[in-house]
Amino acid sequence: MREMWTWSSVAALAVGVGVWGLTFWVCVFHRKKDDEIPRQTALNLPLEIAYTIVPFLIIAVLFAYTAVIESDVNKLSAKPDTIVQVVGFKWNWQFNYLDKKDHTVTQDAADKGVTPVVNTVGSVEEIPVLVLPVGKTVRIEEQSADVIHSFWVIDFLFKRDVIPGVDNKFEVTIQKEGAYVGRCAEYCGTYHSEMNFEVRAVSWDKYQAYLAELDRLGGADPDRQRKALAAIGEVDHATTTYPFDTDRTARQASQNGGS
Repeated sequence: MREMWTWSSVAALAVGVGVWGLTFWVCVFHRKKDDEIPRQTALNLPLEIAYTIVPFLIIAVLFAYTAVIESDVNKLSAKPDTIVQVVGFKWNWQFNYLDKKDHTVTQDAADKGVTPVVNTVGSVEEIPVLVLPVGKTVRIEEQSADVIHSFWVIDFLFKRDVIPGVDNKFEVTIQKEGAYVGRCAEYCGTYHSEMNFEVRAVSWDKYQAYLAELDRLGGADPDRQRKALAAIGEVDHATTTYPFDTDRTARQASQNGGS
């Protein structure tokens, strides 16, 4: 996709340079010098054919590459390595790891709507961290609990709207470990600007250990995410969602010290 944008910009710049060049050429060499009317040219069939065919060819090439890339981006594998359900709601995120059942959730509780798989959810004080493995095919399945949101990881150069009643999904393979900032890219109400999250890319072994720790902790402990991240040796809070202060513990300590 990045190469597509780059070459589209190159094509636009080339067309722009040609148009600017012709415009300046006319201004310099065909400006009015006296009251004599210059020779008029009309019905220049070769010229008209040229400026019809050339733009059509440019558009056709860009369309062809766009169709191929879109098809590749939207392609879903038969057996992804892991599946995560992303639920957007006003105004935060819940991440359900569909490959790992939560042993603390009984069938009766699941029938009543309790999420039966391990999960983490953001809150007013906690920015959610989506832990994903590197070098693996990860399928993201999106759901909205209310209005249209948009799942956007800036460094992935990709976003996809989270629409009520629409089963949007896509796959991604992260190449490098690290922390990547995530945003909601669709205006969804009062606190849209604070609807942030972080993708934490870790090794496959760490990812499995994280899911196991979430399962061990169980329940609805609001510190579940922090404890599980710390257990696998990761920073226990989001680190990339600037300009928001993501370290709740440090923020509370600062407030207590100031009082």
